[in-house]
Amino acid sequence: MSDEWKSSSSSGEDAKSWKLLEKALLSSVQEQRRSRRWGIFFKLLTFIYLFGALALVLPVLDLKKASTTEAHTALIEIRGMIADREEASADKVVGSLRAAFEDTNTKGVILRINSPGGSPVQSGYIYDEIRRLRGEYPQTKVYAVISDLGASGAYYIASAADEIYADKASLVGSIGVTAASFGFVETMEKLGVERRVYTSGEHKAFLDPFQPQKEEETRFWKGVLDTTHRQFIESVKKGRGERLKADEHPELFSGLVWSGEQALQLGLVDALGSASYVAREVIGQKEMVDFTQRDTPFDRFAKRLGTSVADRIALWMGFQGPTLR
Repeated sequence: MSDEWKSSSSSGEDAKSWKLLEKALLSSVQEQRRSRRWGIFFKLLTFIYLFGALALVLPVLDLKKASTTEAHTALIEIRGMIADREEASADKVVGSLRAAFEDTNTKGVILRINSPGGSPVQSGYIYDEIRRLRGEYPQTKVYAVISDLGASGAYYIASAADEIYADKASLVGSIGVTAASFGFVETMEKLGVERRVYTSGEHKAFLDPFQPQKEEETRFWKGVLDTTHRQFIESVKKGRGERLKADEHPELFSGLVWSGEQALQLGLVDALGSASYVAREVIGQKEMVDFTQRDTPFDRFAKRLGTSVADRIALWMGFQGPTLR
């Protein structure tokens, strides 16, 4: 009996030892998991903190970059679509212009343009501000330099400058207005879908793409576009003056585009040359300081979420307002 009792006692102790070992191992695994989760949490927290700090600090760094103590040529980029909440919005370009003109070391301002155009309102704001600043700072000249493309609303802006330069192969012009939409009437009929629109005004839904066009509403909308086109032409003529050979070439305002070499002959541009050429040879200050206001990292992140794309889709599904392009 003594040997059996010893054997049973030994087995019980072994089982307890294994249970204790198992508990220790499980506890270790759980601790590692908790540690891993906390590690991920703190890494994520650190990333958010650094991202937020970067979003706050970068605009300050941009301001420091634009502040100088030596004579320079101020550079402002107008790139991409000219529209609200875009990089080439009136808010950003006007802010850049004011900072450049207010800097006492600025000896000349270059607008380096590569844009197909965009909103007539945003382009008009920038045009008016350039002319105002030219009047307030007559000693500081503004030079528009078109790289690949300076069309429509972008040319609208360029025409406010003292002089316009382009490359011989640049595309220049497109002085016209467009508004785009779609027509889904026949598609709706084929699908057997009925469109129901409730309005409190006779013409409130006059650009609804799911309803047939009405002749009187089409004429009205054409009148709106013609008025915007006339405003565009008047501004270009005021900016370019007698340099623009409009009497000999009425097609200048037809929406066509020309190469830089052709644009020079038509008076759309004053000479051929790049931004560095203008800074060095025309302004006389080859050192260029970038005053362009750009999106913060937070702004770029927000745009990647698709908000701007959603806005465009919502607009296109109905109609697009007048666009200079």
